[in-house]
Amino acid sequence: MNRLAQESSPYLAQHAGNPVDWWPWGEEAFAEAARRGVPVLLSVGYSTCHWCHVMAHESFEDEATAAFMNRHFVNVKVDREERPDVDAVYMAATQALTGQGGWPMTVFLTEAGEPFYAGTYFPPQDGHGLPSFMRVMGSVERAWREERDKLLGNAQALTEHVREAARPRPSDGAFGPELLERGVENLRRAFDADRGGFGGAPKFPAPTTLDFLLTRPDGRLMALHTLRRMLSGGLHDQLGGGFHRYSVDDAWRVPHFEKMLYDNAQLTRTLLRAYQVSGDAAFAQAARAALEYLRREMLAPEGGFYSAQDADTPTP
Repeated sequence: MNRLAQESSPYLAQHAGNPVDWWPWGEEAFAEAARRGVPVLLSVGYSTCHWCHVMAHESFEDEATAAFMNRHFVNVKVDREERPDVDAVYMAATQALTGQGGWPMTVFLTEAGEPFYAGTYFPPQDGHGLPSFMRVMGSVERAWREERDKLLGNAQALTEHVREAARPRPSDGAFGPELLERGVENLRRAFDADRGGFGGAPKFPAPTTLDFLLTRPDGRLMALHTLRRMLSGGLHDQLGGGFHRYSVDDAWRVPHFEKMLYDNAQLTRTLLRAYQVSGDAAFAQAARAALEYLRREMLAPEGGFYSAQDADTPTP
């Protein structure tokens, strides 16, 4: 068992038996990286993340991969649900470097915590347009050894970019109706008039966006059309009630099968607002089914609610 056996996070505990010499997030890990003169390999995920489990089985449980990680890096595991602050910083860096984000998130850092290379899931072999995890680690290790000054410069520049993006902007306090109108127009430009939702695949339900549009006469039809298309597709659990986390395709057909408490809680409220606005009983029926799902499968014996249901959870 590695150091994660002492942690309370369910996600970290899932990796306690890995041959990887994992460290929890903290000053000790970065001090160890400074002592050894190696980068930090930061891996961020959460307990119900399907692709986090896949990468764990393929790479973190593999003896050869773990040996390379232990030899060339100080390896740090973070549960994004336990440390959303850490996740937010390095997700911003990952998106700045790659144009996208997701979990598992893999970030290479200096001993000062500055990121210089990042990605999400890496497979055990090259394929599907992705380099293998071993290839990525080998390239990072070689660049650290042969071009460290260049890497450190990139890390400082990226860190400053993330800091600047997070810095609050001054406001003149002009939050008038024109700002709301501009928000609706921005959403209209991204709106999929055929399938509903905004942008292409993958599609997320975005309940707060739909809530906003339901309050706007000029945006209401976009919200109602999106909700109706969501209800008719696989994102909506047609048998068990409730909603999966997102749709893999742009037509809401193929879900990513994990279910989140916060998604279903917010969508229930959104559906009830849609029912109030439209009088369409299908929205009220879907809200009742979602609440019944939460009561039946997400309510813990102690009285609280579970935060999520794993994509790999067997159906009773």
